[in-house]
Amino acid sequence: MLKVLLPLSFLLAAALCPQLAAAQVNYKSTMPDGKVIYGDKPVPGADKVEQLKPPAATKGITGPSAQEAAVLRQLEQNRAARESKDDRIRAAEQAVAKAEAALAAGKEALPGEHVGTAGGGQRLTDAYWERQKQLEQSLARARAQLAAARGGPVNLGPR
Repeated sequence: MLKVLLPLSFLLAAALCPQLAAAQVNYKSTMPDGKVIYGDKPVPGADKVEQLKPPAATKGITGPSAQEAAVLRQLEQNRAARESKDDRIRAAEQAVAKAEAALAAGKEALPGEHVGTAGGGQRLTDAYWERQKQLEQSLARARAQLAAARGGPVNLGPR
């Protein structure tokens, strides 16, 4: 919300500043030696003092012109698109981190993924290797989605 209000407050302030300056009266004081002094008050001892009023404002505080409004709309659309892309990238980064953690945690064999051998040892079952393959594929998909969100080349990793 602050991201939206801050630029709008600057635009409002910029729109009001010329109006405030237009209300100010200035004076042109011509001194006896011919020197001209401009200021917001007449200079004492001046031979001639002219009151200078800026021209009346042709526009009130009505808001931006059609062209300015179009530019503001375009800026807002660009900002929204950037934020949307940033959100997609953050979600994809979280998915990659989650897939990496799942792969690291999945290295340990689950109960039932060991089979005894004739020599008294143990070996891992096909179910273990299938699970490892699925975890690696999930990680590859998450990385591909991250690359796509960033707009870079999609690398699906080893096949």
